[in-house]
Amino acid sequence: MRIVVQRVIKASVSVDGKVVGHIGPGLVVLLGVARDDGEKQARFLASKVANLRIFADEQSKFNLSALEVGAEALVVSQFTLYGDARKGRRPSFSKAAPPEIAEPLVEAFVAFLEEEGLHVETGIFGGMMLVEIHNDGPVTIILEK
Repeated sequence: MRIVVQRVIKASVSVDGKVVGHIGPGLVVLLGVARDDGEKQARFLASKVANLRIFADEQSKFNLSALEVGAEALVVSQFTLYGDARKGRRPSFSKAAPPEIAEPLVEAFVAFLEEEGLHVETGIFGGMMLVEIHNDGPVTIILEK
């Protein structure tokens, strides 16, 4: 799994002009699933995201997690995180999991985040989504397992 985590002031995801998920202060999680991923990776990364200390304390140090500040999460499935453009000009997505593998793992990741204690909103798996992100900082972290 490959994840891009962005700390945000607010974010939303729309499909066909309709908002399907939105959060206030929290984290946008762009989630890519590889062919060989499983629930072990989803559980590990959900815990990592929920406990990642990227929120500032009183001294402006990254000492607080999403859980500690009461942040929300917006999870958006994004197979293009596995795009490989090292050769040619068209990215290859051969390492990305097919939908029948990826969708249940995205759902598992969301469930694991909720088990950690975060309120989670999502996009629509496989949908053409418009994601509005108000990056705070900006703070952007890449995680992989």
